[in-house]
Amino acid sequence: MLSYAMIVLDISIVLTALPRLQADLGFSDAGLTWVSSIYTLFFGGFLLLGGKLGDLYGRRRIYMIGLSIFALASLAIGSAQSAGFIVAARAVQGMGAAILAPSTLSLLQVTFPAGEERNRAVAWYAAAAGVSASFGMVLGGVLADMISWRAGFFINLPISIGLLIVALRYVKETDRFAGKIDVLGALLSTIGLGALVFASVHAAEQGWGNWGSIGVLALGFVLLAAFLIHEARVHEPLLPLRLLTHAERGGAYGARVLFLGANVSFYFFLAQYMQEVLGLTAAETGLAFFPATFVNFIAAMNVPKMMARFGRGPVLMVFVGFGQGAAMAPLTSSGIAGVEAEDVGAASGTVNVAHQLGSSLGLALLVALAALTSTTGATRLAIAERTAHALQGGTLFVLAALLVSWMFILRPASEKQ
Repeated sequence: MLSYAMIVLDISIVLTALPRLQADLGFSDAGLTWVSSIYTLFFGGFLLLGGKLGDLYGRRRIYMIGLSIFALASLAIGSAQSAGFIVAARAVQGMGAAILAPSTLSLLQVTFPAGEERNRAVAWYAAAAGVSASFGMVLGGVLADMISWRAGFFINLPISIGLLIVALRYVKETDRFAGKIDVLGALLSTIGLGALVFASVHAAEQGWGNWGSIGVLALGFVLLAAFLIHEARVHEPLLPLRLLTHAERGGAYGARVLFLGANVSFYFFLAQYMQEVLGLTAAETGLAFFPATFVNFIAAMNVPKMMARFGRGPVLMVFVGFGQGAAMAPLTSSGIAGVEAEDVGAASGTVNVAHQLGSSLGLALLVALAALTSTTGATRLAIAERTAHALQGGTLFVLAALLVSWMFILRPASEKQ
């Protein structure tokens, strides 16, 4: 769980450290966006492959490899002396995160028995995202102001070393399942998911009114369609389609995409609103998110008891409209529900793919919506108007997530009773 928190923390730290990084290494405005975007691109593109590797070669081993890649890339970024080197190292860091994130969730599944104990572990895993995202915004600004933007990357080293020691001493290696990597499936999924993320990033910067965004987006969907067709035919698929055809898991993936689109957009637009309209500093903006972080954390810690008493579906329907802390745990639990041992890694990777696609595609769609329906320019009025329209669009995403949750998680569960 701490390893997943470190991944999310790093993303937020980077956001508040970008101005100092630009001044130090001479990034152009366009080049600076790729410090975050290239990480997102490689993280999203390699998630399915990262999940499958754990099934084939042992989840503890793959976890430690992903953690080592992430740590070494963090060291390289913190030591970088050029803009191009940082972008390349961030790509490697994103690949390490794509191996690390599904391995973390897989180890939770096989370490804790099904029931309240696993629900509690999943709740901590889900809470790590919201808490780390808000805390990272504050920590990044403080470290950049008081020490250096490099400190935000160097901080990953002691954490990673500690996690490697804990994994070696206390985490048992999991069973390996015979098989081989679906190379064509890995290529189709990696390039297809990468194309969707790239199109989303490009659209967030340039808008959807250009072939660079639309063309790459279309290519991504075509490649993913080819990937699904291939997976239905291959003997050892990278993504067993039975994961998607299961009503509860399929619904959880869809609801996660919608909910994350709204959630990430909330932080993105509110951060701009607080700084550009209300005049808060970066650190003050991060602190302003702490009340929401606190509520999310308290909700997440109480979700296991509620899930044990009422089930995943009812808890999800009640709380999906109230915050990340309460909604993410049942969504994560439903995304790995009833998975056979040989599919644990693939299911964990799919949960993270849904998370990443919701974050990037949802944000890009709401950025486009805000741009098309609001006044142009950088005035306070224009920014406030774009924020309002984006949050209204995010509300529709949450309502859609509620509908999907009811249709595919709550209703099938009630019919079994």
